[in-house]
Amino acid sequence: MTKGQRVGYVRVSSEGQNTARQLDGVPLDRTFEDKVSGKSLDRPQLEAMLAFVREGDEVLVHSMDRLARNLDDLRRLVQSLTKKGVKVTFMKEGMTFTGDDSHLSLLMLSMMGAFAEFERSLLLERQREGIAMAKARGAYKGRKPSLTQDQADQLRAKVLAGEKKAVLAREFGISRETLYQYLRVG
Repeated sequence: MTKGQRVGYVRVSSEGQNTARQLDGVPLDRTFEDKVSGKSLDRPQLEAMLAFVREGDEVLVHSMDRLARNLDDLRRLVQSLTKKGVKVTFMKEGMTFTGDDSHLSLLMLSMMGAFAEFERSLLLERQREGIAMAKARGAYKGRKPSLTQDQADQLRAKVLAGEKKAVLAREFGISRETLYQYLRVG
């Protein structure tokens, strides 16, 4: 295998989150950074990184859960990369995969990926329980409405007048799904 580039892949779930701690101080030739949920493989920078890497390159990722949120996606991505001759290294777990991996290292990938998936499901369950308890206490009100009552009424009137919903969604600065929610309520 030829000596290639060291390529970093960094991901956080939303725009407001900071990527600084991931791969900090690790010398890299190129970094691809997504600010989108790991639930989906439809991530622009992940796709760009997969298209960019070549045989002999090494992809470095802070941890397995930054590359994929479920075991199937994790295994598929690692296998896809190693089949191209790309080495994959997970810094937090201290694991590297080359495609020449032993059955034991593949078992470890599956186990560590399964633990990460399980940990995520526990976190979401605790989050749902906390929200339910806060709602019961009256402390959780949820997200503020996107539109005022007056704006919602204007929106409904414009839809009844036959204006295009996509145009109205842009005009009011809301998604089409949010527009449809306002129409269902009204």
